[in-house]
Amino acid sequence: MQDCQGQPRAVIVHGAEEVGAVLSLAGGRPVALLSAPGAAGYIGLAGFRAILDAHGAFALGILDAADAPGHALAALKAGFATVVLSREAPAFPGIGRIAAQMGATLLEAPPPALDLARVNLKKPQGRRHLARWLGLPGAEELP
Repeated sequence: MQDCQGQPRAVIVHGAEEVGAVLSLAGGRPVALLSAPGAAGYIGLAGFRAILDAHGAFALGILDAADAPGHALAALKAGFATVVLSREAPAFPGIGRIAAQMGATLLEAPPPALDLARVNLKKPQGRRHLARWLGLPGAEELP
């Protein structure tokens, strides 16, 4: 359930129902819950945090701030351990230093992720697709 660099597989979540489905299917195995691209600018860090907090999954969240350093800094100050900020943002090096001082991680691009906007988790094939993405044993046998 980890990518080639030993990091948990990422899933783009858009709501608390998706977070619950991912966590249920993962069964305690590591997973990263990524916001949609640039979500810090339209749902806000409080909105994404609420989606995660509905299932006690804040620690698994990665907020994408696109090219907005103010949003990235606010997310770090709010406690997000991992934030995405485009390397093209002029403030990237400074925000990176701040993240390091806080013990957080600033990514220049989002990790590879399965976007659940394109997966129907109410259907068996959708759940199997997610299970395969996460590398779960027995994915093909899921109901």
